[in-house]
Amino acid sequence: MSLSRRAFLHLVSGAAALAAAPCFSWAQIYPTRLVRLIVPATAGGPGDFVGRLIASKLSEVLGKQVVVENIPTGGGNVALGMVAKAPPDGYTLLVMSTAFVINPGLYAKFPYDPIKDFAPVALVAASPNAVTVHPSLPASTIKELVALVKANPGKYSYASAGAGQSGHLAGELFKLRFGLDLVHVPFNGGAGAMTATIGGHTQVAFNALPAAGPNIKDGKLRALAVTSSRRAPEFPDVPTLAEAGAPDQESMFLQGIVAPAGTPKQIVDLLNREVLWVLAMPDVVERLATIGFYVSTNSPEEFSVLIKSEIAKWSKVIREAGIEQIQ
Repeated sequence: MSLSRRAFLHLVSGAAALAAAPCFSWAQIYPTRLVRLIVPATAGGPGDFVGRLIASKLSEVLGKQVVVENIPTGGGNVALGMVAKAPPDGYTLLVMSTAFVINPGLYAKFPYDPIKDFAPVALVAASPNAVTVHPSLPASTIKELVALVKANPGKYSYASAGAGQSGHLAGELFKLRFGLDLVHVPFNGGAGAMTATIGGHTQVAFNALPAAGPNIKDGKLRALAVTSSRRAPEFPDVPTLAEAGAPDQESMFLQGIVAPAGTPKQIVDLLNREVLWVLAMPDVVERLATIGFYVSTNSPEEFSVLIKSEIAKWSKVIREAGIEQIQ
């Protein structure tokens, strides 16, 4: 008799559970009903794209429907607070983004503890920010940009998708590293930041690659560097900041999945395995690449370490840059 992959995984996880515990665990038959995947962003954005892609594939491998629910209000804090208080049974999950690790340093108050209230499941994908300039700016490298801004303090500005967004903090980290007087101009989303830089209203932009990529390809913006530790596959000729002479500047736009704290480890581990299975599908890899993301996976334990380190990193940048906390 042949077993489906899903049935086999149930048997394996069930055997492991019985070996580790004297009584039957209901986690062996998870899930038995619909699973909610909360996305703290508006429909149509990168987070929503990732959430819907993962939800569709998880529905197939779990054998139960996974539905996306968008809750974009409060800088993501409303959704995070709601998931933090949800029953820890695996039926309410959250697509976390970089805001998850930035908000603890940015907001004076928020309705959750990012460490104690969540169980990390898996990192899904990552995308760097891109440092771009208007084609008319006399700077073709990061070193030339630094020299130009230093020679003209306060003259130049950089655009981001908004105060407290990943691009904003990447820009502030860059300013701190080189002691630059570069004015920040926040916009309500990446599209506005790109439009302003293409129009020459801001000369520089720090923005997530999914928003910057099409404009780089069209020649509307010149890419000087990406903020990842490795070059972006779709832009192999664009150096990393470290290669361009600005080490220790890594900043990534992250997408991952977390559950409420207290979710049984059996369920967290099962979800991690299924998410990794989904992320190994060629069509998923390809579709993520079309919007500037590459697959980045880890274990729940590794994801927890990453979350803690990112919170500490960006809280320090917020303090050192003098960014005022949101009350």
